[in-house]
Amino acid sequence: VREGVWRKVARGYGLRLLLHNGSLHKYDGFREADFDKMSDFFKSNYQLELLEKELCVKGWNWGTARFNGQLLSFDIGDHSAFEIPLTNVSQCATGKNEVTLEFHQGDDSQVSLMEVRFYVPPSQEDGVDPVEAFSQNVLSQADIIQATGDALCIFRELQCLTPRGRYDIRIYPTFLHLHGKTFDYKIPYTTVLRLFLLPHKDQRQMFFVISLDPPIKQGQTRYHFLILLFSKDDELSLTLNMNEEEVLKRFEGKLGRQMSGPVYEVVSRIMKCLVSRKITVPGNFLGNSGAHCITCSYKASSGLLYPLERGFIYVHKPPVHVRFDEIAHVNFARGTTTTRSFDFEIESRQGGQYTFSSIEREEYGKLFDFVNAKKLNIKNRGRKENMKQSYDDYADSDEDQHDAYLEQVKAEGRIREEAANDSESGEDTDESFDPGEEEDEVDEEYDSNAGGSSSSSGGEQSGDEKPKKAPAKKAKVVRDKPVKRKAEGKKQKTKDPDAPKRPMSAYMLWLNASREKIKSDNPGISVIELSKKAGELWKAMSAKEKKEEWDVKAVIAKKEYEKKMEDYRAGVKTETSKKKKDSPKKSKGKADKSSPASRSVTKSPVKGVGDSFKSKEFVSSDESSSGSEESEKAATTPASSESGSD
Repeated sequence: VREGVWRKVARGYGLRLLLHNGSLHKYDGFREADFDKMSDFFKSNYQLELLEKELCVKGWNWGTARFNGQLLSFDIGDHSAFEIPLTNVSQCATGKNEVTLEFHQGDDSQVSLMEVRFYVPPSQEDGVDPVEAFSQNVLSQADIIQATGDALCIFRELQCLTPRGRYDIRIYPTFLHLHGKTFDYKIPYTTVLRLFLLPHKDQRQMFFVISLDPPIKQGQTRYHFLILLFSKDDELSLTLNMNEEEVLKRFEGKLGRQMSGPVYEVVSRIMKCLVSRKITVPGNFLGNSGAHCITCSYKASSGLLYPLERGFIYVHKPPVHVRFDEIAHVNFARGTTTTRSFDFEIESRQGGQYTFSSIEREEYGKLFDFVNAKKLNIKNRGRKENMKQSYDDYADSDEDQHDAYLEQVKAEGRIREEAANDSESGEDTDESFDPGEEEDEVDEEYDSNAGGSSSSSGGEQSGDEKPKKAPAKKAKVVRDKPVKRKAEGKKQKTKDPDAPKRPMSAYMLWLNASREKIKSDNPGISVIELSKKAGELWKAMSAKEKKEEWDVKAVIAKKEYEKKMEDYRAGVKTETSKKKKDSPKKSKGKADKSSPASRSVTKSPVKGVGDSFKSKEFVSSDESSSGSEESEKAATTPASSESGSD
């Protein structure tokens, strides 16, 4: 023990022991009365005076940094404000007038100190940089990977996607050093799990992915993957900072002292030898565009999904790597925004789920064949026996989707056509006579004759127009009748409230009688679970139990229904027969009244334009009423107008 210090701490008093080898030990939980005992103990055993010091509680942030072995003490005057054990320092970064200390993080602690920054004012002394001196004192005792010796090689200004920026990468024998404008990272080769070399979809760039465990840290951010982006056109030539014998002895002929070629190829070869791990490249999978990857989105960021021989990897934000042995099942889901794309879902055995969305539908067949070949469990396989064809069908649903409304309209059109055919085949006798409608048709007929006649061939035109007007009259009836018949059909389809109800089956009779008992035996049971439970109980019953009670009751109920139905049908027949007897009388009376008018309508135009007085004699000789005389006047009026026009 080199020094012992007694001081007041947060709870009670504490003892700090500094050893000759530079290590530091702290103890707390003492009471104030223990000071005398500890002081006597130090005098008798270590021949040391137990020093009593007080901490500065002024809250000042300007003081003096003193290095004492593995301890950095920040003192204000003669009192210490705080102390930092340098063994907890994981990184020391320097700036123009700043020194930043980063600390090792405990994964178990909820709150931990990330970093402390010291401002070091410029010194007046020549030849001594206070920032560099402060950094060297920290590095001499801190738990930091030291760059002993020169780097094997240096790659300048390489583009890094995670962490983002451009870094100088220095390759050392035991670690990788990323030096950027703001941050530095030292990555031991022992933390490298896997290496990936992946071609970009544009075939002009390459991804070099380094998987890390534990990850590198920057504040609260963890980087589990180091992703470098290279252009295939960039080439370089370098010389390793070793002689030929050292290169041959260390790398056993895998690397040469002189290396040249594309940058991504040189970097991957060096990393493969230093890390002693294989580089994973894409397998036999080829997407619809001919690339080894699929364009998709993960967590609202677009990227590339690479199906590998033993897993999937997504680059780049955030990078995801899932091995096949970690996958519980996969699922192909329809896109939520458009039918032009689909989602690919991966659920891991630990319960995590990865959803890669906005995948083009053309990639579906290739991806499904790949997943099927790797024998991965497809969650929705049961519903899609013919998976490719079914997806292609719904993928084109934007153009030719099954339209239920269109089918309904077509069905209604067929019903109208059938009703029209029925009306043409001899059901016109049931139509009610409408005098106004007939008069309108007569006027239209004469107007067309009047406008279409000429001096030379008036009779021929009237004879030609007669067959044309007859179907026009029928068309008007056909257009109006289906609507009425459809309405009548709907009325017939509606259920008569007076009709007897159908009898229940033996199972339904038993269920109504046993429902309350099932509810009491299973409190809180839902309606669906109750039906399932009832079905199981009914199946468990023997045929003898069913026939003895419930089948007999069902037969009795059926006989009662048949009897009620006979009475109901008999009552309906009597009502319909009464209606039929009343309806012919009314139609016959209307037909008698309409006969003179119909004669005058049909015969007067056939007589031609010149025989107007003859039609008067013909009509007057027949039995007519005042209504027929009015029709005669209406018939002679167009004829006189025609003669005037002639």
